[in-house]
Amino acid sequence: MLPLLYNGQYAIFAIVLFVIIFSLTLHEFGHAYSAKLLGDDTAEKMGRLNLNPINHIDPVGLIAVVLIGFGYAKPVPVTHRKLRTNWASAAVAAAGPLMNFLIALVAVNLQAAAWVFDIGALQSQVAQTSLTFLALINILLMLFNLLPIGPLDGHYVMEWLLPKSLKYKYHQLNGKYGTMFFMALIVLSILGVPIFSFLWSAAQTMSGWINFVV
Repeated sequence: MLPLLYNGQYAIFAIVLFVIIFSLTLHEFGHAYSAKLLGDDTAEKMGRLNLNPINHIDPVGLIAVVLIGFGYAKPVPVTHRKLRTNWASAAVAAAGPLMNFLIALVAVNLQAAAWVFDIGALQSQVAQTSLTFLALINILLMLFNLLPIGPLDGHYVMEWLLPKSLKYKYHQLNGKYGTMFFMALIVLSILGVPIFSFLWSAAQTMSGWINFVV
């Protein structure tokens, strides 16, 4: 995000920063709300079952977004033994990316609806730019968090999808090497390997798939 400031694109920087804070907040709320529905009230007791960004945004993680283009929010605490079903852990993990998908779905279709139904308030450059970033950043967050490595949501989903013969082995390998591999992806991206560029391109492609207005 720093290039936006260097190039004097202060309005775009503000829009992107707002979108990131908004999206991460709803992502974490999705985890907290699904955990509550499935029997775990840990997040609720710790003040995470709300839409207040202060309760979800990690200051260091947000600064990292600005400095290196990658960051994180405060993980929602989950007490897995409180969950009612054996698939609940995967459902709680998937709820965050699902929330990002729903935000992107709404943003893409609002952007198209602005012109199809002549909604003047959504036709301004600020509105269209905001909706574009809202869609793309949320698809990017969804794709990234579904990677089945390290601390990302995808590893819980992967454990549930795998047959029993592979589940335990995967759990051991991810516990031992997952975080290391995850950090390696971040370092490689900072060094110039186009990992996030690939995900961004995928997000641009996928945004066209979920436009049901035109």
